[in-house]
Amino acid sequence: MSQILFKTKTFWYGIALTFCIATLSYFLAKLPFLMILGQLVTAILIGIIIRALFPVPEKWFTGIQFSNKVILRAGIILLGFRLNLVDIYHAGWRVFLIAALCLSFGITIVYFLAKLFGVDKKLAILVACGTGICGAAAVVAISPQVKADNNQTAVAATIIALLGTIFTVIYTLIYPILPLGPDGYGIFAGATLHEIAHVIAAADPGGSSAVDMAVIVKLTRVALLVPVCFVVAKMVNAGTKNRFSWAELPVPWFIFGFLATSAINSFGIIPTSVTDFLVICAYFLIAMSMGGLGLNVHLPSFGKMGGKPFAAALIGSVFLSAFGLALVLLFHLAG
Repeated sequence: MSQILFKTKTFWYGIALTFCIATLSYFLAKLPFLMILGQLVTAILIGIIIRALFPVPEKWFTGIQFSNKVILRAGIILLGFRLNLVDIYHAGWRVFLIAALCLSFGITIVYFLAKLFGVDKKLAILVACGTGICGAAAVVAISPQVKADNNQTAVAATIIALLGTIFTVIYTLIYPILPLGPDGYGIFAGATLHEIAHVIAAADPGGSSAVDMAVIVKLTRVALLVPVCFVVAKMVNAGTKNRFSWAELPVPWFIFGFLATSAINSFGIIPTSVTDFLVICAYFLIAMSMGGLGLNVHLPSFGKMGGKPFAAALIGSVFLSAFGLALVLLFHLAG
């Protein structure tokens, strides 16, 4: 805690910027033409616009990244106070199977397309895993396993952040015409969107039940990050002298925090008025991370990196969305 308190001023400037974006998005989302998008998607768009129009000092990004990672996870943990673990039980095996199938399909289709378009193997793996698992977090986690350089990691993370934002806006706009009820829409969003924050933002128009289902499905995909890292590391190191290290596998510990707060809420230990306030705080923290996510989208970088990895991820994401929707309907979970 003391290490955080004694960070540089620029660190706090970065956090303050995401705080301001979250506050602004809260009020803007109340406007009629932005109400359909909601606070979280609005926060991403504000971040993208600020990065595109104004020079954000590089030193501020330590604080912005803190919002992206630590504050996001804190928000997700607090979001557990709105979930009852009985809901997870009622979700059934079909929901978890959909999550696993979409993860496998997303990684496979994006990697296949990327290689078809002539994308470098390491970058192809990063973009594929970012699409199939949990966005930029998966990119960063997989990067050491494939020995990717900083540029490849940054390119993949930017692609996923931008695509996730685009699809979040699209999902929000098409939700009213999809043949899905709140729970089905939540499963669909959780199984197919890129970042956890994207999932929550897209599911929000469907109400609390949609968000709860979306988070359950998405965290199932996040939990599969460790075995995917293991498989990728084994494949990359096959035939080489590099030794696999269990210590390098990333464990998403915040999932246990989410389950703990969900358990507390399930037992009714904390008054409803308190949990309602904590959920409001959760949404604000997640909005801060969404603003940070938008600030990390550097549009000019696409001119330098070429469109091939972006095209592969875009087409793959379209296929993933169609696949996820088909599974929800096939398993009769649309309601």
